[in-house]
Amino acid sequence: MLHLITGGARSGKSAQAEALALAHPGPVVYLATAALAAGDDEFAARIAHHRARRPAHWRVVETDEDLAGALAAHAAPDTLLLVDCLTLWLARFGDGATAREAAFADARAALLATLPRLPGTTLLVTNEIGWGVVPLGAGVRWFVDELGRLNQAVAACSARVTLVACGLPLALKGGAPDGPLSR
Repeated sequence: MLHLITGGARSGKSAQAEALALAHPGPVVYLATAALAAGDDEFAARIAHHRARRPAHWRVVETDEDLAGALAAHAAPDTLLLVDCLTLWLARFGDGATAREAAFADARAALLATLPRLPGTTLLVTNEIGWGVVPLGAGVRWFVDELGRLNQAVAACSARVTLVACGLPLALKGGAPDGPLSR
C-alpha cells in the first residue's frame, strides 16, 4: 500500500508520517533522502531534529540517488517503509542553479516502476511548493515543475494521498488519513 503525504514546509507532514509509522505493528525502515552540504548549520539542525524524533528501534537508511533500489532492497510484506522526503531526493539532481535532467529522468522512471511492486506499506513524504508565482530562473522552475510532476505521478499510483496543513491531515484520496493502514 502506497500513501503519499504532502504539505508545505513545517506543515506537520513528517510528524503525520511518523505517527502512522509508530502505529505499524511490524518493522519500520526510515529512508532519509537529504544530502547535507558542508557548512549548512541550519539544515544540519533540521536533520538533527528529525533524528531525535525517530524511535531507536526503527532502521534508518540514508539513501542516495537510487531511491528505487533502496526501496526494493528494504521492502518486505510486514515492513513499513517511510521515505522522507521526495523533495530532498529531487534536490540531489538539481539545486536551482543546475539540473542533471537526464539522471533525474532515469531515477524517476525507476522509482515509478518500483513503487507499485513493493510489498508492505510505503509512506512517501513530499512538499507542495508550486502554489505560488512562477519562479525566476530556469533551474528553480525546473525544480518546481519536476517536483509537481513527480508528486502527481506518485499520487496516481498511491492508494492514499494526504495533505497536511497546520498539522491537520486532509484526505485527498483513499479515505481518512488517520485510519488503519491496510492493503
